[in-house]
Amino acid sequence: MQYLRLLRQILAYAKHLRRENVNVLLKFAGWVDKLNEKAGAFTGWLSALMVLIVCYDVFTRYLLNSSSIAVQELEWHLFAVIFLLGAAYTLKHDRHVRVDVLYHNFSPKNQAWVNFLGSLFFLIPFVIMVLITSSNFVTTSFRINETSPDPGGLPARFVLKACLPLGFILLLLQGIALMVRSLETILKPRAQTNLDNTGAGRQNND
Repeated sequence: MQYLRLLRQILAYAKHLRRENVNVLLKFAGWVDKLNEKAGAFTGWLSALMVLIVCYDVFTRYLLNSSSIAVQELEWHLFAVIFLLGAAYTLKHDRHVRVDVLYHNFSPKNQAWVNFLGSLFFLIPFVIMVLITSSNFVTTSFRINETSPDPGGLPARFVLKACLPLGFILLLLQGIALMVRSLETILKPRAQTNLDNTGAGRQNND
């Protein structure tokens, strides 16, 4: 009931937004998009680096009969960072796994409703829960100057754990940006929404 009350308040407020206020929200969404584009580019370079490290690990392990704990840890450290920092970028481009039975056939406005409500009721509460529950996990790692428990492992494991709140903060920002853009679509007149969708379809065909 509290969520329904909150939803009514948001929509009532949104209907009275001036165009200037909407533009401010869209500028914020644009800033978030640019930020996560940079994060996505960074994770792309990290992915290339991880491939090289894995190739090196395979070469030394199977051809030289030598292995390094630090190299193996670096592989999964990089994988974790790529996953955490790339999640918001993936959301921006709508590339997360979606069991799409109905959504693809929805109108743009109904798709916007799904994105808006999904972000409001599921994505954002989940991200906030992770940020709250992981705070002690991360701060403890910094406080004890956590390192690898294995001999020859990597130092400064707290740097890796710091990527947990960083990645979810980026995801939270992108979720808010998704809500802003969805709300813009919801509040548009239906004719304007269809016109925009037709124009986008023509651009994709070109």
